[in-house]
Amino acid sequence: MIAADEALEQFKSGFGLSELLDSLDGNPLPHTLVARPTKAATPQALAALEHDIRALPGVDQVRIDTQWVARLNAILDFLRRGVWIAAVMLVGAVIVTVGNTIRLDIQNRRDEIEICKLLGASNGFVRRPFLYIGLWYGVIGGIVALLLLGAGYLLLAAPVQRLTGLYGDGLELLGLDWATLVAVLAGGILCGWGGAWSAVSRHLAAIEPK
Repeated sequence: MIAADEALEQFKSGFGLSELLDSLDGNPLPHTLVARPTKAATPQALAALEHDIRALPGVDQVRIDTQWVARLNAILDFLRRGVWIAAVMLVGAVIVTVGNTIRLDIQNRRDEIEICKLLGASNGFVRRPFLYIGLWYGVIGGIVALLLLGAGYLLLAAPVQRLTGLYGDGLELLGLDWATLVAVLAGGILCGWGGAWSAVSRHLAAIEPK
């Protein structure tokens, strides 16, 4: 709820028309009720909200910018899909990088692997250390990713607040919650373990004692 006097003061400070407004006999601005939808602000939901508010007694005017909401939803959808595409590409890059690292490690330990197989070691026994290495690569990668996300939040929080302040909105960046922390760390572990598994499965079977 924005009272008429409060709205007048905001109008004065925002547009620099103090002298002109002071020359008026009264306050031309009405009391204003600002409604913020809690659900997804789709054009259909906002149209239904506008219809319900118009039906209330004592309502003189309802202003709602559905075109702005449609543009915002389109931008958010574009960014959301871009983030998913980037995430898939990064996951693929992590798997390939870990796989190549494990492959080089296997080649460097080729003689050791051949000796282990001569002594009766199974592929599972030989595979296990490389999977542990891939898992630790994933843990380290997940921690680095979380540090980068935290640094990005600290760098962008203040500019976003200044930008949204120019539009009179209180939009803020969401920090890293526990679900995001666990998801990023678990994703890093899975990528590291998956890259190691794929590399070991391809190259370990080709190494046999001569």
